[in-house]
Amino acid sequence: MNPLARQLNETLERENPHVYAMLSSLGKQIYFPKEGILSQSAEAKAKAKKYNATIGTALENGQPMHLKVIQDTLSAYNPKDIYEYAPPAGKPELRTAWRKKMLEENPSLAGKTFGNPVVTNALTHGLSIVADLFADVNDSVIIPDKNWENYELTFGVRRGAVIVNYPLYNAEGKFNSEGLKQAILAQKEKGKAIVVLNFPNNPTGYTPGVEEGKEIVAAIKAGADAGINIVAVTDDAYFALFFEDSLHESLFGHLADIGPRVLPVKVDGATKEEYVWGFRVGFITYAGSSEAQLAALEQKTLGIIRATISSGPHPSQTFVLHALNSPDFEAQKQEKYAIMKGRANRVKQLLDNGDFGGVWEYYPFNSGYFMCLKLKTVQAEALRTHLLNEYGVGTIALGETDLRVAFSCIEEANIDELFGLIYQGVKDLEAAAVK
Repeated sequence: MNPLARQLNETLERENPHVYAMLSSLGKQIYFPKEGILSQSAEAKAKAKKYNATIGTALENGQPMHLKVIQDTLSAYNPKDIYEYAPPAGKPELRTAWRKKMLEENPSLAGKTFGNPVVTNALTHGLSIVADLFADVNDSVIIPDKNWENYELTFGVRRGAVIVNYPLYNAEGKFNSEGLKQAILAQKEKGKAIVVLNFPNNPTGYTPGVEEGKEIVAAIKAGADAGINIVAVTDDAYFALFFEDSLHESLFGHLADIGPRVLPVKVDGATKEEYVWGFRVGFITYAGSSEAQLAALEQKTLGIIRATISSGPHPSQTFVLHALNSPDFEAQKQEKYAIMKGRANRVKQLLDNGDFGGVWEYYPFNSGYFMCLKLKTVQAEALRTHLLNEYGVGTIALGETDLRVAFSCIEEANIDELFGLIYQGVKDLEAAAVK
């Protein structure tokens, strides 16, 4: 094992042996090289005042070489903030700005020990880092039965972990914290679990209320008290899009100090929050018991980044930083939030008027981009293909009964027609079945 990896492992084992035990075999072996091209280039950048012949970029007239056809479209930005490599951990100013934003939006983080966000290539990359660092073959990854299908690829196919499901909702249509608790406690023999909490939920658009949030934290604490080491991941992809009386902050802050057997990891980003899907700017942040523990986890995270993508795209990090620092940012974001909330409210108002009760019901939703219909009379895939072929309407079929509808991409004025066509599609299939 590389001495740097061994040193990081020793730090984690000293600071919190439970966190060390959570690491995968890859997580134990990975490290960020302190000697080599990156470290020597950094030293030269600070000291080589005459000629710096270390970096794998091209310079011209004292700035990064670039093509005019590209720079003409980006003339508002200094070439050094676009063309140079960003550090593997991300643009320092962006990391600072995102941490400040996290503290402002999550009051529960006040006084907690958590690290500086590390920039990822959006949220999938952040989840992939979690999988690499903590998931081994046959480790259990606990997610609700209504989940984002990429979890299976990221944790199951790539890392060989076992996906453990529990029903998202209980009989009252609330978050099934008891189901989560039992799924965690079932891992007692393994002594380890990775729990992924995704709110607002994809595909249902559900965020728990404050009391439900307390129950979730209690369920995780119960698992830890039973001797299970838990990597508690908050996938906050749709953070801040809370339209009703629900939790309005991440559970990351509430998990940050509940015990040494729980490692909270926050994965979030500008992707959905700031409506910049193609920019691919995300973050991964750890909470912990000491600065030394957080520093060791950051170094291992940088090792994964260095070994996979080397560093994230610099231009999009610059664009997001510019937006966060703009005096117009909050007002413009609030304007878009109001549009999204209007769409969600119109969907719920329409579905609550009773016109569609005979053919479907809907799963509780209060946030995010999506909602899900539970079909009563036809199968979801048959309806999906019929809507696409006959009406030019695209939806997502999930299992036999569930149809996901993304109201995020439908103008509020068109929502009534959309659900009218979905309803007509159901009636078409019902009529065809009778013949």
